[in-house]
Amino acid sequence: MMSTPSNAIPIFNPRTGERDGEIVPPSAAEITQIARDLRAGQVAWEALGLDGRIAAMRRWADAIEANAAQISAAEMRDTGRKRVAHEVPFIVAGSIRGWCARAPKVVERAYFEGTSTVMPSVSYRTQLVPYPLVGIISPWNHPFLLSMLDAVPALIAGCALLVKPSEVTPRFVEPVTETIATVPELAAVLRYIVGDGGTGQALIEQVDALCFTGSVPTGRKVAEACARRFIPSFLELGGKDAVVVTGSADIQQAAAAVLKGAVSNTGQMCFATERAYVAREIYAPFVEELKAQASAIALSYPDMSQGHLGPYILARQADIVDAQLQEAVDAGATIEIGGQSQTLGGGRFMPATVVTGVDHSMRLMRDETFGPVIPVMPYDSVDEAVALANDSEFGLSGAVIAGDADEAEHIAERLNAGAISIQDTSLTLYIMGDVEKTSFGISGLGGSRMGPNAMLRFFRKKALIRRSGPVLDMESLAEHHVSSHH
Repeated sequence: MMSTPSNAIPIFNPRTGERDGEIVPPSAAEITQIARDLRAGQVAWEALGLDGRIAAMRRWADAIEANAAQISAAEMRDTGRKRVAHEVPFIVAGSIRGWCARAPKVVERAYFEGTSTVMPSVSYRTQLVPYPLVGIISPWNHPFLLSMLDAVPALIAGCALLVKPSEVTPRFVEPVTETIATVPELAAVLRYIVGDGGTGQALIEQVDALCFTGSVPTGRKVAEACARRFIPSFLELGGKDAVVVTGSADIQQAAAAVLKGAVSNTGQMCFATERAYVAREIYAPFVEELKAQASAIALSYPDMSQGHLGPYILARQADIVDAQLQEAVDAGATIEIGGQSQTLGGGRFMPATVVTGVDHSMRLMRDETFGPVIPVMPYDSVDEAVALANDSEFGLSGAVIAGDADEAEHIAERLNAGAISIQDTSLTLYIMGDVEKTSFGISGLGGSRMGPNAMLRFFRKKALIRRSGPVLDMESLAEHHVSSHH
């Protein structure tokens, strides 16, 4: 019988709670060697040119779709979700093809060539130099998708990639690695490694830029580690998204949008709707409608093909949400429907939960919840609603639902968050490749990972400056400065 390595990390099945596997992290020396190999491969990858890299990435998209069943099966075990796990390989393949289509124009727009406006004999042009090795540390709530969100544009830009997914959800790595192996040029520059925070720290020591998606406390540590090395860090952190519902809103439609934003993927999304502020004149009927709709949301148990809400991927997250709920109730809040998590078949499940009687003294209204819970507060004026929505350290995204889109948009302009959905919630998903957004507050740091220009984060921009004619001597240079200032 083989012994378990002393540094093995157990993996637990979110639907059964059982330990059903383990991962063994690479040593620091092994990570150093992997990084060296990736840097060596990057030289040829960059030399392929943009068209060559796009051709390779398109072949990889085909391979992902061809192996979608294996990737989906692994992601299903990672997350306890069926429908989303089935969709993810196709979403990633679509993202790759989308970036391949956009990249040439993105690069073209970033290229400058011309003559100096102050010295006609000086000309210039841009050189875009990819960071040789980019590191990615990704979270457990969308394992394959979020490991690729930054990786795809970075690869097309010409970088090599070292990716560490969460140790909670590492099963997808094996089937994805098999698809990478079918594209030899890509296999030389894209590697997954498995491990916990220690592996992430070792990764940061080896890369030239770092993309992190995860919690604020860990993101702060990542930012500090990157700052010590003077490498850029791009951080996508937590959220506490607010939705404002005005008195003119259609109550049934608004409740449906708020519920969807709060409980999709069991609330385990950074842009989940976690606070609702509703005009007092419709507050009571809105809460009743929200309760009625929430009562129809079923747990995906015992059959994962049925119902709406899967298990918590991480059991510890259920404890966090339970504690927030209990603290709120102890302080006077009322659970209108739903409640604490339940252990079913070894997994931790939570029904769609509506809470009233809340205020901003409660962690339920201040801290990220990451569960299918929607606390609802009334407000008396739009100014009050805006002040409540903006009373948060976070600023990832939010939403406004009103009688008409113009009314909603006027309020949306006053909210301090990077993406505001109007007349719905969670619309960020649909504009990932189209428009930039940056996080407000502690929800992130660095350039936008959204929009066509997200790829430009992975280039250093060099100006090549050429002089024609004789070299300026010191005397003529001084005369030029005098004349140019008059």
